[in-house]
This record gives sequence, structure tokens and C-alpha cells, in this order.
Amino acid sequence: MILPRTSTEATATGSSATEVPPAQGETVTAWESVRVRRWWSIVGIMLLLTCGVAIGCLMVGAQKLTFPELWSTLFLTAGMDDSVAGVIVWEIRFPRIMMGLFIGASLAMTGAVLQALVRNPLADPYVLGVSSGAALGATMGLAFGLGSLAGGVGVPLSAFVGAALTILIVYGIAASQGQLPVQTLLLAGVIVNAVCSALMMFANSILNPASLYRVVLWLMGTLGAPSLTALVGMGFCMVGAMVLLLRQSQQLNLLAVGEDAAASLGVEIVQVQRTVFFVSALLTGAVVSVSGMIGFVGMVVPHLVRMLCGADHRLLLPISALGGGILLMIADTLARTVVAPDEVPVGVITALIGGPFFIYLLMTRQYRFVV
Repeated sequence: MILPRTSTEATATGSSATEVPPAQGETVTAWESVRVRRWWSIVGIMLLLTCGVAIGCLMVGAQKLTFPELWSTLFLTAGMDDSVAGVIVWEIRFPRIMMGLFIGASLAMTGAVLQALVRNPLADPYVLGVSSGAALGATMGLAFGLGSLAGGVGVPLSAFVGAALTILIVYGIAASQGQLPVQTLLLAGVIVNAVCSALMMFANSILNPASLYRVVLWLMGTLGAPSLTALVGMGFCMVGAMVLLLRQSQQLNLLAVGEDAAASLGVEIVQVQRTVFFVSALLTGAVVSVSGMIGFVGMVVPHLVRMLCGADHRLLLPISALGGGILLMIADTLARTVVAPDEVPVGVITALIGGPFFIYLLMTRQYRFVV
């Protein structure tokens, strides 16, 4: 009589009737490895695209440069900066392009985190009222004749002081009960925005025509002739804010499912809200103080990146930063070439780009906002 084999004997003889599935941990590790490679590929492509756009913007303008001329100016004739091409590249276009990269990255990154914080697709860097405070500060600076103070930094300094005071007022109103509720934060921003706008209109009514023209031009947004101090300072602000916000990316992912669920998973809600609020508000204040109000970049770019790459903030933030820089570099190039030798305010170009894009989103059902 032949007896059936036991499970031990079957295993010992190497029977393949039942194969053991791979461990769950191995599957997760393999999936994480694929995702990390995909993320680095996307970041690499965006970096190459950013460099390509920057090179193209250096070549385009009222005085067009060929690629050999640009290459010679950048790498081969370092001692001939007094040439026409050298002056155009190093003194005019390169500072503007770098400022556009820094400001576009700052606006897009700030818009992405604020949309996650308030869970509202219409949130942008100016939703907290910081821009109106900065505009009021700049207007008061021009009214008191600070435009030529300390080499021309009087107006940006006044704008940043106005933005900082607005941040403190909005935070003081929203956190008066010891918490930082999103609805109160938004309402406080709207109220402070309205008050600052009213004060700014009053200040504009008593300015002389020359100062009023400078205020209007500044409010429409411009990247013209940034100083080295402003360029370096904006770069440090952008990089520092990116580091701080990337450290909160996982917490922002958990906040997307709701505050209660995030709190149950160990997220310190109030601390994350405070960090995101102050970093975003201060970065917005720095942006507005050097470039004025440039709209739609912080609203359009995060939505576009979500459509292409998903809503994980560990990838959303750096890709939004690069995408915002690309958009603003292109917009500034159009602003200085469309009616050359005159110049269109870059805020007009970004509005003309952002408006039709949002009309497209509203008229189609292919995109759904998910933080």
C-alpha cells in the first residue's frame, strides 16, 4: 500500500505544487525602488528642460544672439565682457533670467503648499493678504521718498516690512484662540487684504504723478534690472524655503486625507500649519518686495504638475519649483520681446497665460483637484 506523502516530505523533495509567494516587504521595496528611479528621471528631465529654456531665453531679445555667439560669450571670452554680446548676456539678460527662475520657483512652490494647507484649488501665494501688505509698504515708501534710499533698496525694503507686519497681523487674528484653523486663516487674509487695499488706494490718491506711475508699474510685476544683492538674497530665500517645505512634504501628504486622520497618524497639525504658513508668507513677502505682484504662476503650475506627476508633495514641490521657473523665464522673455524695444509688464503675460488655462480646466472634466 502506498501512503500519501506528508507536507514535510513534499517540501523535502522540492515539490513545486505550491510555490511560496515573495515576501510583502520585498514587493514594497521593489516598488519603492521603481518609484524613486521614476522620480529622479522626472527631476532630471525637468532640470535639462530648465537649462534649455534658460539658454533659449539668453539668445532671444531685441538683439538676437546665435548659439556660437552665446557659447563664446559664456565660456570662451571671459576677459571680453565689455563686448556688446557680453554686456547683453551678463548685465541684462542673465540677471533677469535667474531672477525669473528664483521668483517663479518660489511662487509655484508656495502655491502648491498653500493649496494643500487650505485644501482649496484656488489658493495662491497671495491668498493670505501678504501681497497687499507689501504693496502698501512699497506705496508708503514711494510716498515718503525712499525710492533712492541705500542704492535703490528703499522700496523693496519698505515692501518687505509691510509684508512682515501683515503676516504678524494675520497670524495674530487666526491664532487668537490658541489654534490655527484654516477657515479663520483665510478669512483673516481676506480682511487684511481689503484693509491694505483701501489704505493703498488712499495713498495713491495723494501721490504725485511720477510716484504713482512707479507704483502702478510695480504692481503689475517686473523683473527689470535686478541688483546683485536682490538676486543673491532671493536665491537664498528660495533654497531655504524649499528645504523647510520639503521636510514637511510627508506631513502635507497626510493632511490631504483630513486633519483628523492626519492627527491619528501622529502628525502635529498646528506645528505643520504654523511652519507652512510662516515659510510661505515670508517667501511671498520676499518675492513681492523685489518683483511686485506676478499673478497666476502660483495657481497654474501646481495644477499642471498634479496632472502630469501626481499629488505626492515629495515630487510635487521640486517639479513645481522648476515648472514655475520655466514659466516665468518664458513669460519674461515674451514681455521684453513682444513690443521691443518697449517692455510689457511680466504680470500681464502670466495673466494672459493663466486665464485661458483655468478656463480650459473649468470647461473640461479631465482634471479633478486632489491634494
